[in-house]
Amino acid sequence: MNFLIDAEACVACLACVRVCPTDAIAVAGEAPLLQVVDELCIRCGQCYAACPHSAVRVNGEVGRALAAAAQGNATLILSPEAAAHFYPATPEQVINACYEAGFRTVSRGVIGDELVAAEYLRLWEEEPWGTLIRSTDPVVVDTIRAQFPELVPYLAPVTIPAVAEARYLRARIGRGVTVVYAGLGPPPASAELDATVTFGDLEQIFRARGVSVLTQPSFFARVPEERRRHLSAAGGMPLALLEEFRHANARFRIVRGLGSLGAIARAVSVDRMDLGFVDILSYEGALDHPLSGPKEELYWRRALLASTEPPRSRHPVVDATVVASVGATFDIRPRIAPADPEAVATILKAIGLGPNGRPWNCGACGFDTCQRFAEIAAAGRATLRQCTPYQERRAEEAQQAAAVDILTGLSTYRVLRDRLAFEVERSRRNGERFAVLFLDLDRFKHVNDTFGHEAGNDILRGVASEIRNAVRASDVAARYGGDEFVVILTRTDLAGATRVAEALRAGIEGVGRRLGYSAGLITVSVGLAEFDPKQPSDGDLLVTADRALYRAKAAGRNLVA
Repeated sequence: MNFLIDAEACVACLACVRVCPTDAIAVAGEAPLLQVVDELCIRCGQCYAACPHSAVRVNGEVGRALAAAAQGNATLILSPEAAAHFYPATPEQVINACYEAGFRTVSRGVIGDELVAAEYLRLWEEEPWGTLIRSTDPVVVDTIRAQFPELVPYLAPVTIPAVAEARYLRARIGRGVTVVYAGLGPPPASAELDATVTFGDLEQIFRARGVSVLTQPSFFARVPEERRRHLSAAGGMPLALLEEFRHANARFRIVRGLGSLGAIARAVSVDRMDLGFVDILSYEGALDHPLSGPKEELYWRRALLASTEPPRSRHPVVDATVVASVGATFDIRPRIAPADPEAVATILKAIGLGPNGRPWNCGACGFDTCQRFAEIAAAGRATLRQCTPYQERRAEEAQQAAAVDILTGLSTYRVLRDRLAFEVERSRRNGERFAVLFLDLDRFKHVNDTFGHEAGNDILRGVASEIRNAVRASDVAARYGGDEFVVILTRTDLAGATRVAEALRAGIEGVGRRLGYSAGLITVSVGLAEFDPKQPSDGDLLVTADRALYRAKAAGRNLVA
């Protein structure tokens, strides 16, 4: 059973990431793209139900099941929940359709439940269990063995009902029989099952074989396999235990989800509590399974299935002469190696802390905590593009980088242009003049070629500092490009601008001497331009200041023009 994410339908809303109990949804790529990690996926179906865009696809082994049906010698284990899926077709019509599609025998899944229930009843009655953890779920068994070894002595794993029934059928019919399983809760890969399909896949097989379910007879065309129960409830739960613990009882618990294992481990190993019979699965099964349909239809499905169940048998329905093992033989797959702690720390540092000095833990990335997100990202199954605080800070840094020159700390050309247009409009409204200074270091290329570019950068930083200290907070100092600078002096006429320019010229000449260069090596030429709203000019004010600068250069440099 494969869970896939359709890249065309997926909008990366991360709904599937938030509900996945094993973090099996990997986020990668520029889009970003979401992918299912097969090694971590437990086929619980939570992502299928949570996706609002129907981007999660569930595919069984349709090809293998179809080939088995075409050969005409395969046995189909059909879960009883098929009655709800194929409604309004009757169970008799569904069984007849399976026969017409080519399956030699159709088993209703009751025998598997009976075998599992009998085994658990035997375990419970034969030993004085203080705590018995009943689970047919290999994910629970794997998690207990890997993370909660203190629970292993209390664990009584029994194989899933589908596998138990497959072993029973092979013991009764023959080892060479092909067994196909169709149901909601897909079992793990098992040598006992040759193919597993969903009910939707079974519908595809019907269409491929030209079989219509609703046109089938409403009575069994062949003598059916055993459909009655004797001691089991759905999923292999012993009915005797359900009746014994009919009311709320501290000795009987039904647990769904892996999140409760920590509390169970503490209760058993630390607090020394006897929990009695604990039935635990990593996700809901049978009619509660997300693949079965909407949650609001759950009671309808249960009522429909109950109406199709035949009367309970007063005698055992399992042939005692058929010997079949129901012991658990789970193939525990190796767990993915934990994330590198240094990589996790690096990612947490990149995310940063919230305004309160604590981790953000905002959940926008799809994970409950920043720590968990960092672990998944370090393992390569998530990306910082999911992290909203990180992206917001990156956007702020990019905006700041676009406004501030990295080398000098002055404003950039873009900020200069925006502010110049603003000052022109403000001057026209209030009638105040303002001035622009255009500064260019003299023979700066010669300095770079002689002393190197690092020395040139030191000079540029020193000049920028001098300019910044010489202007007011309301003025604008910007790096125009290379060794050129522009200063906008607000509410300043040409005479005032000349005084500022002379002060800058003298100050920048002093920068060269403070840095250890000979007198007259580091100098600047300055061009002035004034904007007078009473005498507007159609020309660009920067162009006017630039022309004045070239006049200063032509007059001998280290001048103000």
